[in-house]
Amino acid sequence: MSLERCLCKHLSCIIERRKNVAKKVLVNGNVTYNQRSFGQRVKKDWQRNKWKYILLIPVVIYFIIFCYKPMYGILIAFQNYRPRLGISGSEWIGLQHFKTFFTSRECIRVIRNTFTISFLSILFGFPAPILLALLLNEVHNSGFKRVVQTVSYLPHFVSIVVICGLLKTFCLSNGVFNQIITFFGGTASPLLQNKSLFYPIYVASGIWQEIGWGSIIYLAAISGIDQEQYEAARIDGAGRISQIRYITIPGIMPTIIVLFIMRMGNILSVGYEKVLLLYNDTTLQVADIISTYVYRVGLAGGQFSFSTAIGLFNSIVNICFLSVTNAISSKISGNGLF
Repeated sequence: MSLERCLCKHLSCIIERRKNVAKKVLVNGNVTYNQRSFGQRVKKDWQRNKWKYILLIPVVIYFIIFCYKPMYGILIAFQNYRPRLGISGSEWIGLQHFKTFFTSRECIRVIRNTFTISFLSILFGFPAPILLALLLNEVHNSGFKRVVQTVSYLPHFVSIVVICGLLKTFCLSNGVFNQIITFFGGTASPLLQNKSLFYPIYVASGIWQEIGWGSIIYLAAISGIDQEQYEAARIDGAGRISQIRYITIPGIMPTIIVLFIMRMGNILSVGYEKVLLLYNDTTLQVADIISTYVYRVGLAGGQFSFSTAIGLFNSIVNICFLSVTNAISSKISGNGLF
């Protein structure tokens, strides 16, 4: 019994010492007890980081005015909004606009087209900057590397209006693309009036415009990888392919995952400008997406409440995809946005 009492007393002492240590914090080299109130801690933090908080004030004001305050307008999605009556005076109709959209014959078509364009853009467009970054990382001629980077970056800064104008010119019956097709024995035709070619043209032009710009962040991630890993791999006889497979790709995988999650969060946010400038009556069945439908029916037709309801649905779906993708990524790889 005496042995048990000694063990219990010893354990009690250890637990008490750990509790005392847990209550202590190290401040300026002196051990003090963390008995400050919340207000005191806030005051001390303000004194220590005052200028950081002051610099943060304009950012907070910007988000409040231009991001959070306009969210009040979401209310018109549940109203029969009339501009002369305002939000407070317009009639409340609940979910009527959502019901109208989901029961319309265009609903399935625009959702299907939006998902198709987004899926193809992710499938072919998302890996393209990664591949370019991996290839540029293997180029040791700095002059050639700079030229390739500059040429691939430039299309990002070209206006989408100019890009679409060039595409329309190149896709004419006597355009550059048809001249290449006829050179190899094909038949010339207006390419943008072919429904089966709209998706390839849209995705390929998007890759061409954004591949260089998108590779910048992956090149930055690659530059952060410890070079000693490559030296050790070369000493062990690993070739370039093996180094890419076992060092480079795992090193940039957290960056890839974060960008993929963010891309999935915009799966229904296909920019309407490019589609609006490229589509026509012959390709409307495959090119009409949620954004162009909202513009054509909601904004151009003056149905502001209806367009807001569709936009709200679009945002909810994006948030769901973002959350699901983040949860799956966090569970599988341990990397996520939150």
